[in-house]
Amino acid sequence: MKIAFISDIHGNAVALDAVLTDIKKKEIDQVFVLGDICYRGPEPKRSIDLVRSLNTKVIKGNADEWVVRGVLEGEVPQKALELMNRERQWTVDQLEPTDIDYLESLPTQLQVNVDGIEIVSFHATPDSLFDVVLPNAEDEKIESRLMKPADANIYVYAHIHKPYIRYINGKVIMNIGSVGLPFDGLTKASYGLIEIENGNYRTSIERVSFDLEKVIHAYQKVNYPNAEMMIEIIKNAKN
Repeated sequence: MKIAFISDIHGNAVALDAVLTDIKKKEIDQVFVLGDICYRGPEPKRSIDLVRSLNTKVIKGNADEWVVRGVLEGEVPQKALELMNRERQWTVDQLEPTDIDYLESLPTQLQVNVDGIEIVSFHATPDSLFDVVLPNAEDEKIESRLMKPADANIYVYAHIHKPYIRYINGKVIMNIGSVGLPFDGLTKASYGLIEIENGNYRTSIERVSFDLEKVIHAYQKVNYPNAEMMIEIIKNAKN
């Protein structure tokens, strides 16, 4: 059984196309989506349509929550608040009311059992869509913030756009990075892969090339409100 976990598409449908092609090529059996589907990218509508066409389980990310109700004070630096809400309004204007309803209705956690292997996934932490747990966090912080419930074998999350895999007390903690806006300096889409067979499992981070220039052109073509900054992130894979 091959299971792909994808997340943080952020309206980059070009990168999502590339990842879905790679998933098909690898003959992956199941795909789960861990949120942040359409906000901050040039193709929010196509991104959400692609995700919905997968007919799979999808959970909510902080950016999906922002699309639904706006960015609130204290959630981002004060100097960025007005601009990010302009981006949010632009995103909403590209969507249908049914898309907003879909985002609002998404659950915040996903738990699956495959061949006796318990996998728990969430966007940021089990208790929050917004908390940040970085790759270099101490084991104690990862245990207390991410490893819930304690009886799972593998914990999968997203949000930070920096993929990694760690092992603590015989458990796997995997951040799957970002499909649309990687922040680790590698200008390739990222997703997580778990392969399970006969009670054994293997985890990996997959990296997929996508057409950067096509995405940059898309930001410019649609007159995205914060195009210049977002193009720099796409070019450098750094926030």
